[in-house]
Amino acid sequence: MATQEDVRRIALSLPETAEESGRFAFSVRNKGKLKGFAWIWLERIHPKKARIPNPEVLAVRVAGLDEKAALLAMDPERFFTETHYNGYPAILIRLAAIDVPLLEELITSAWRCTAPKSLPRGKRS
Repeated sequence: MATQEDVRRIALSLPETAEESGRFAFSVRNKGKLKGFAWIWLERIHPKKARIPNPEVLAVRVAGLDEKAALLAMDPERFFTETHYNGYPAILIRLAAIDVPLLEELITSAWRCTAPKSLPRGKRS
């Protein structure tokens, strides 16, 4: 079972990563802009009201829609999506259902999708 502290530790260990102020989200600077690669899911509880953070679910970027489909098919108890993310390369992860090594792999992969090519591409730097 992974926690938000695991997410923070993994994300901040990656080069040039910053945690956004005011919300649980992680970005890397690419071409002068912050590019998000992992963030807390903002769930819509009521159709006509604002989304609210769900601390039990993390959204992460994936390399493309094929990877997204493969992860969703692999384990629907861990991974899911919602209509807000249709056509967007990101998945939602239930933190209580994922182990830390797999979470680390997914966050690192998400970082690689958004980080500039000039940064080290290894697992950690």
